[in-house]
Amino acid sequence: MEQIHTLEDLYKNRLNFVPENLKNDIGHFNVFRVEDFIGNSQKPIPYSRKDYYKISLVIGKNHYHYADKIVEVQEAGISFANPMIPYKLERIGEKQSGYFCVFTESFLQQIPNIKEYPIFKVGSFPIYELETENIAGYSHIFEQMLTEINLEYVYKYDLLRTLVQQLIHKAMRLKPNETVVSSQNHSANNRITSLFIELLERQFPIESPFQTMKLRNPIDFATHLSVHINHLNRALKSVTGKTTSQLIAERILQESKTLLKHTDWNIAEIGFCLGFEDPSHFTSFFRRASQITPKLFRN
Repeated sequence: MEQIHTLEDLYKNRLNFVPENLKNDIGHFNVFRVEDFIGNSQKPIPYSRKDYYKISLVIGKNHYHYADKIVEVQEAGISFANPMIPYKLERIGEKQSGYFCVFTESFLQQIPNIKEYPIFKVGSFPIYELETENIAGYSHIFEQMLTEINLEYVYKYDLLRTLVQQLIHKAMRLKPNETVVSSQNHSANNRITSLFIELLERQFPIESPFQTMKLRNPIDFATHLSVHINHLNRALKSVTGKTTSQLIAERILQESKTLLKHTDWNIAEIGFCLGFEDPSHFTSFFRRASQITPKLFRN
């Protein structure tokens, strides 16, 4: 099973502390300078799947390793990593600088329709190579982030989300870098995982109390993908470190929290949309996963 690098690992291993607000309902966000983070080390970041999103502006020659590709960036590039794609950054040039920000799924969810952007589509890991004259514009946005994150302004995280959106839209106007310097056979497990996640995500968001999940159990997904359930489980476990049931449950929990916070539907309606015909089963599921009842979470 591949290593999964968490935000807690990031803080512990590189900064020797873990923020108190690492896990909260509004999500976690932070921003750093590359040169402060790597010091004089040129060791490559280990190939791993992260449990967080990351946007990086790296100035210097680098190789990005992900899926079946190694993509080369000569001078500077901005990349968008998501939790479903294992990757590593190999620093080639001696001089390295830039910025990166990290944020959780909860932080991302506060941005309307963000999952519809091609930059965060299942299986994508966009890398945009920048011309010299374009570097300053991206650097300015990251500098704004560094300023805002240290202020006491009560709405600073709303502003930081706006700055994240600026980075996304600015980059999406560019053509992703496709300079592949090496490739390997595409992993069947990665392909099955991408298809599974795409099927799962197609069922969301739930926009009406009359809308229900069509694919709810592991066997439903295995049948739809024309693979044996054991094969599906092995593939997902090798790529994500989680079973089919765990991934489905996590996504259902995520959607249930969104519906509890942002709709006035009653708990039975929310449970029914998510495949729980008995409200008590939904309450039990939510309590096991969140250590709190749906009613208390909503309040």
